Amino acid sequence: MCDEDMIYMAKLAEQAERYDDMAKTMKKFDIENELKTTCKEVLDLLDDPLIPHAANDDDEVFYYKMKGDYHRYLAEVALQDDTEKEAYKKACDISEKMPSTDPIRLGLALNYSVFQYEICNNAELACSLAQKAFDDAIAELDDLKDDSYKDSTLIMQLLRDNLALWNSCNQGEEGEE
Repeated sequence: MCDEDMIYMAKLAEQAERYDDMAKTMKKFDIENELKTTCKEVLDLLDDPLIPHAANDDDEVFYYKMKGDYHRYLAEVALQDDTEKEAYKKACDISEKMPSTDPIRLGLALNYSVFQYEICNNAELACSLAQKAFDDAIAELDDLKDDSYKDSTLIMQLLRDNLALWNSCNQGEEGEE
């Protein structure tokens, strides 16, 4: 719902003397504006100075993942362009240089697959991304260092949980048709 729609709804609620509805609409408007402001501040920091001055691939992937995440948060409250997709794709391209068990790479796969599922409504791509990240990480699990083992396996579990949930939801939808 755009800002004008929310203000219109609040005015209608006031005219109908539905003050609780008016207060709820105005509170939602305030929260969404605060979220938009915070996200834009973080995105500005990412665009300059963080991303241009990233020290290594890990930092750059983390920053682009974060940029995609914050665009996703904006997309949840407002219509967006394809900026979040571009940020996630850039992070994915750079992350190819990293081990498939790297927690940053796995976190990127997790967040990008959630973005595809929840924002883009692309369950097939979401499942494909999550499954590939999980399978690639499983193949290299024996080579994983102890210091990142716990983080990596936790994210792998989240990927597997999402896959199970999404596949069960998709099977339920197919059964309804």
